[in-house]
Amino acid sequence: MSKSIMILGTMSNAGKSLITAGLCRIFKQDGYRVAPFKSQNMALNSYVTAAGLEMGRAQVVQAEAAGILPDVRMNPILLKPTSDSGSQVVVNGEVLGDMDAQTYFQYKKSLLPKVMEAYHSLEEEFEVIVLEGAGSPAEINLKEADIVNLGMAKASRSPVLLVGDIDRGGVFAQLYGTVELLEKEERSYIKGLVINKFRGDKNLLMLGNKMLEDKVHIPVVGVVPYTRLDIDDEDSLSERLEEAGKKGQDARVDIAVIRLPHISNFTDLNVFSLLPEVNVRYIMHPGQLEHPDMVVLPGTKNTMGDLKWLKDIGLYDKLKEYYAEGGVVFGICGGYQMLGASLEDPHGVEEGGTEEGLGFFNAATVFTTEKRRTQVKGHFLETGGLLDGLKCIEAEGYEIHMGRLSHMPESAKPFLSLQDINTGETVQDGIAGERVFGTYLHGVFDAPGIAFETAKALAKRKGITLTDAGESLKSPAQHKEEQYDLLAKTLRENLDMEQVYRILEEGI
Repeated sequence: MSKSIMILGTMSNAGKSLITAGLCRIFKQDGYRVAPFKSQNMALNSYVTAAGLEMGRAQVVQAEAAGILPDVRMNPILLKPTSDSGSQVVVNGEVLGDMDAQTYFQYKKSLLPKVMEAYHSLEEEFEVIVLEGAGSPAEINLKEADIVNLGMAKASRSPVLLVGDIDRGGVFAQLYGTVELLEKEERSYIKGLVINKFRGDKNLLMLGNKMLEDKVHIPVVGVVPYTRLDIDDEDSLSERLEEAGKKGQDARVDIAVIRLPHISNFTDLNVFSLLPEVNVRYIMHPGQLEHPDMVVLPGTKNTMGDLKWLKDIGLYDKLKEYYAEGGVVFGICGGYQMLGASLEDPHGVEEGGTEEGLGFFNAATVFTTEKRRTQVKGHFLETGGLLDGLKCIEAEGYEIHMGRLSHMPESAKPFLSLQDINTGETVQDGIAGERVFGTYLHGVFDAPGIAFETAKALAKRKGITLTDAGESLKSPAQHKEEQYDLLAKTLRENLDMEQVYRILEEGI
């Protein structure tokens, strides 16, 4: 019979996702068949499985750490925010519909049978399940309908490790307050406390740890140091989005990414972190644009709304000025759609009506009610433009979008030739000009050599040569494996793994 352990946090971004991934890696290393599980995830970074189903990116990372293929059963409910009070609800990988917060709160308990069906199915195949919660288990106004925190711990009979974030301050208050807000039965599920993101001398924490243990009668099973790892981020709380120009004067190529309000799948740009001479920075204001070698418009869950935002804050005009002066622009998915002449939403899929695009190529996007979700593979085509050096290089990734491009001029050059891995159909994707490029392919830069060839072309354009490919010679997949191993090593060194295994074995 499978065993389970659950990771809860005192707040969002306490580090639950990485702790879960690290434990998945450790259990894998120790010979167990292990799988992650998060009943409900709210995130805009999503992924399409080989079966064409959509799931949260965090569970993809955890599956990779566990050495298994991502499976939608690991994240049966995905909420993709479309506004401050509403989300697209994805159940078992397929869109159920859009709901406001109140409607979903009343509806979600009806989804518990689907959640448990997915969980029990995983139990039949794996020896260990590592569950992850969401936000905090002490949201006393929401506990009645909880299906992701202690509600899920109870349903799965899973012992819990509660993680607090000391980097934000007040970690003892976080942990103590969370436990104290729980009912007696709920507290019985919390078997260990973890202090995460610690910087400094652990000895200074010992007295505090002991005092906390005396108050809540739950052991502190580890103090995990603040560790910089290059692992895909879950959502817009990512520190990666806050780092502007972190490579400073060492960078020879500067890429500016527009941090859209509903930015999604910004993991598309993570591969550039392997290139020591390339800097990727995220910007939100016209004054931050400066003079980058390339601007990237990334994916978004609300293309029309984010295009209006570009206009409202002045980045729309700034981008048109940048392009007119010779700048290079690259759009991915929703960002690709923004580059065209217009966005048309006749069915009210997003905001309805028509919105004028940036006009960098003469084509329109028409939103449909059907979402395209599929994995694809193929190669870049000859375009004659700045990125013509990519021709014939193999690429793979996935598509996930609602719109379709129409009215494409005959003179437009497609960027890639891609084959749908499910249907076998081959289609031409994207558009390539001299200085403007767009594609629906998420993961467009991930395959070996693509990011470095792109950076080389940008460097050559301004008369310089990149002197060191550095990590670009390593495949992103190999780099990920090394990062997961480093994460596991860090947890082994800083968690009482004997205690963790006792908690796992004893259960509830």
